[in-house]
Amino acid sequence: MSASDDLLRNNERYAAGFGHGQLSAPPARSVAVVTCMDARIDPAALLGLAPGDAHVLRNAGGVLTQDVLRSLAISQSVLGTREVMFIQHTGCGMLGAEDEEIAAAIREKTGAAPDFPLLAFEDLEQSVRAAIAELRAAPILAHRDAVRGFVYEVETGQLREVV
Repeated sequence: MSASDDLLRNNERYAAGFGHGQLSAPPARSVAVVTCMDARIDPAALLGLAPGDAHVLRNAGGVLTQDVLRSLAISQSVLGTREVMFIQHTGCGMLGAEDEEIAAAIREKTGAAPDFPLLAFEDLEQSVRAAIAELRAAPILAHRDAVRGFVYEVETGQLREVV
């Protein structure tokens, strides 16, 4: 039995008691959260979110990419979000890594090299500050004034705002 098969069985139990079909697409709290895909991060639990509360965008490193910017533009202009929480975290695998090392690992496992930037970073707070500055300057975002950045401490569960 694979992990996916176990998860499909979990979905059957979830669907049997499903009660969120009436939720609208626009998030009730009008907020979008950008964070890392790290399995130690549970955005709903750490922020007290319920289904329908927020858009949550995740990727390796919780970095600002063109796709994150695209999703945030749609989230704001089409689905009514007005705030962005940008959250990176301690102990991130992208922190202190080198794009070349990550690309080599991918090439070793697959035989193919990525043809896109991998966006590793050296300084956690500086990475958050740079992303916030870029978001606040992005002309395709309708609401740039309520963009805030944070570091999630995986060791304690605390969020620390980066100013």
